[in-house]
Amino acid sequence: MLHNRGALFTMEPNHPNTLAPRKRPLHTIIPAFMEKDGVRIGFGIMGGFNQPQAHAQFVANIADYGFNIQEALEAGRFTKGTFQGCDVNIEPLVPEAVRRELTALGHQLNVTAPRTGTFGFGQAVMSDPAGIHYGASEPRHDGAAIPQFPALFAPRSSEQRR
Repeated sequence: MLHNRGALFTMEPNHPNTLAPRKRPLHTIIPAFMEKDGVRIGFGIMGGFNQPQAHAQFVANIADYGFNIQEALEAGRFTKGTFQGCDVNIEPLVPEAVRRELTALGHQLNVTAPRTGTFGFGQAVMSDPAGIHYGASEPRHDGAAIPQFPALFAPRSSEQRR
């Protein structure tokens, strides 16, 4: 596999992503998979620096809050865009009570337009223990979950072709 993530190195001394022997660049290609009790979920959220943050929020929405995969993708997000300061970009979809609590903790919130690419955009596929598959695509970007009906793609016998 080829990619250009090495271009993300910097020549700035003491920077976390400085070019040095045996270092790897800050890398954002992170498709993910989670499984519990026979439920399997594959997902990916594009978004550069925000990717690991969006992935963590997706997992928390499912594991901690009991959301289904569509709800987990649609939920309001926040992102910390830099290593410095206490500024946090946050969607107005995040409940007001949560935003007040973050402000009380000293975070400087920048409430942005809802559902923009700033917060990444992703898709997910889930298979339950019965073998039923579900798909989800969030409204922040284009995409769709399209069902695949096995009978339409299964090889047909010579009798069925007549």
